[in-house]
Amino acid sequence: MAGHEPVEDREQAVSVDENDEGYAELEGSSTSSLRSSIFNYPVENGRQYHAYKSGMYSRPNDEDELDRLDLVHAMFNLVTEGRLHLAPIGNSPQRILDIGCGTGLWCIEIGDTYPSAEIIGIDLSPTQPIMVPPNVQFEIDDIEEDWTFRRPFDYIHSRYMAGAIQDWPRLMEQCFQHTKSGGWVEFHDFDPDYYSQDGTLPKDCPLLKWLNYCREACEKRQRTLNPGGRLGQWMRDAGFVNVHVEKKVLPIGPWPKDSRLKKIGLFNATQLHDGLSGLSMRLFTNVLGWTREEVEVFLVDVRKDLKNPQIHALMDFFIAYGQKP
Repeated sequence: MAGHEPVEDREQAVSVDENDEGYAELEGSSTSSLRSSIFNYPVENGRQYHAYKSGMYSRPNDEDELDRLDLVHAMFNLVTEGRLHLAPIGNSPQRILDIGCGTGLWCIEIGDTYPSAEIIGIDLSPTQPIMVPPNVQFEIDDIEEDWTFRRPFDYIHSRYMAGAIQDWPRLMEQCFQHTKSGGWVEFHDFDPDYYSQDGTLPKDCPLLKWLNYCREACEKRQRTLNPGGRLGQWMRDAGFVNVHVEKKVLPIGPWPKDSRLKKIGLFNATQLHDGLSGLSMRLFTNVLGWTREEVEVFLVDVRKDLKNPQIHALMDFFIAYGQKP
């Protein structure tokens, strides 16, 4: 039976650590380079982008961005308390698909967890490692095109596709068509409408201005920056049943008292701080008409907000999973 189970909402209070020293760590943080570039890619305004279907995806694929994605993976592991999936997929799934696999870390970990399963990761960029478990493979493809898989999957997984997908209902329909009867799909994504519970996030602050510019640019590209809260309904509309939705409240910055939330907040603020240029540059220059210099000057004040311990910002994160009848 279909259901909707938000487990957290904005009314849940997140306590502030008044004596926190975590911002010193954020001040000096940097997601250091973990890999060397082995392909030649288009370069715009000092950032490198994917070559296959160039321009389809607004974020870069250079070393700085790959390191940021690895940090986001670590943050997601904290959010889910180490669980690679919440859907009850059983002990022996045979075919697993990861949509928008990024650096491939989730595929590698799920491949180690289910060594008898065939794991396929799909992405526009071939930025995944070469040394992977024998049951893991990566393919370069556009998941918004018609899928050509000959055999269905026991489990389809995707996360952090905000701002990347043009037609979410069609994507869910393709997931439905390529999932086995009794199989599961699971999506994790943001609704990045930043807010605070204590009035410390002014409506005219640079951080919110930046977010609004990002949303404007995504809308002009016919892509939503806020898919999280609609994931469950898109699943139901596609035909999935037993749909469950969980909402997590994520801090931005190491200001909470709770040690786990503090670490999530530090990781979240760091990935935003280190990723601002990559998240902004192509959207602001190609879509909004800014110059590279205008973007870089504007981001100076956005970074100041991210490092300001007096701002207790939050964002919502959704996990939705459903079953094919």
